[in-house]
Amino acid sequence: MADVKATARWKRRLTEYIRAAGGHVTAPRMRVAEVFFSMAGHPGIEELATEVHKRHKGIGNATVYRTMRLLCDSGLAVMREFGDGFARYEARNPEAHHDHIICTHCGKIIEFGEDAIEELQENVTRRHGFLMKSHRLEIYGLCGECLKAER
Repeated sequence: MADVKATARWKRRLTEYIRAAGGHVTAPRMRVAEVFFSMAGHPGIEELATEVHKRHKGIGNATVYRTMRLLCDSGLAVMREFGDGFARYEARNPEAHHDHIICTHCGKIIEFGEDAIEELQENVTRRHGFLMKSHRLEIYGLCGECLKAER
């Protein structure tokens, strides 16, 4: 049931955003968005385009790129660059914040949430008179498997 609600929520937000910007809500755009939101992890644009082409013949790369720009502009997705030289995309969920640990060898990305870190950040910003609107924490290093292989 939660997936149905989440799908209805992003469809409504995307539709409202496109119409408010004077654009057209098209089936190809919605199909690209559906594929993106069905994917796990942090897909790159090429990975997304490949999956879109598998599921929906005839949708071009330009539609994939433009739809991802719409999703980012609307706040439904965020573009990330984890030091590997290309953009990755992540569905944005303000109610479920998380940070990332990235392996610099194999590229593995681990999402994590840590209340103590969140509390510390809030304390630091408050102490400096800041109102935190958002943040991101990315920790780079070697995952356990790459560390073991290196030894």
